Amino acid sequence: MAQGLIEVERKFIPGPGTEERLLELGGTLEHQVTFRDSYYDTPELSLMRTDHWLRQRESSGWELKCPGAAGVSGLHTEYLELTAEPAIVAKLCEVLGAEVLGARGVAAVLSPLGLQEVASFVTKRSAWKLVLSRADEEELLLRVDMDTADFGYAVGEVEVMVHQEAEVPAAVEKINKLSSMLGVLAQEVAPAKLIVYLQRFRPQDYQRLLDVHSSREKPQGTKDADSSLD
Repeated sequence: MAQGLIEVERKFIPGPGTEERLLELGGTLEHQVTFRDSYYDTPELSLMRTDHWLRQRESSGWELKCPGAAGVSGLHTEYLELTAEPAIVAKLCEVLGAEVLGARGVAAVLSPLGLQEVASFVTKRSAWKLVLSRADEEELLLRVDMDTADFGYAVGEVEVMVHQEAEVPAAVEKINKLSSMLGVLAQEVAPAKLIVYLQRFRPQDYQRLLDVHSSREKPQGTKDADSSLD
């Protein structure tokens, strides 16, 4: 299977001065874009319940996020991102316990695998990039996405992409450093857009995820989304 990149990220709730602070720190606004994300799963949420997240992004194609190693504790999340469709299809068959369906695109295997759209929403994004470094440290590119979904939820994300697990601890350190510089509280957590969407519009599915993950860390930033989750 083709190897994907490892996404290390931390979500936060942006304040009115977050973008100004990014400029002060030397950040650059790369672009602003609007796109639609559609998420797919079985009626039983077989993917999400195992912390796998299948998404089709308008004009960008398919992506499957798979849980990364749990070697570094903290408020960040770590996912292996698969974007090559053959690799996505192979992983879907593995997770869902299905026979390998051969060289097909993702769209062609949705129905055979019992996958259907469970969420779809539009996001307006301001994408920033920033390099944090000291004389005795290797430079590391960080990205900060400032998102507002069409259902009224705004969230920020500090992200680093790495190729190997050995690079994750340094990425986490830089993410936490930048988060602190942006005024994010040490223990602040923020749920992902998809989780808030499910909470608002598919509460039964949202509760199903909480029930599954009640005895371990909740997926995609669900923990502490509100006081009822503890």
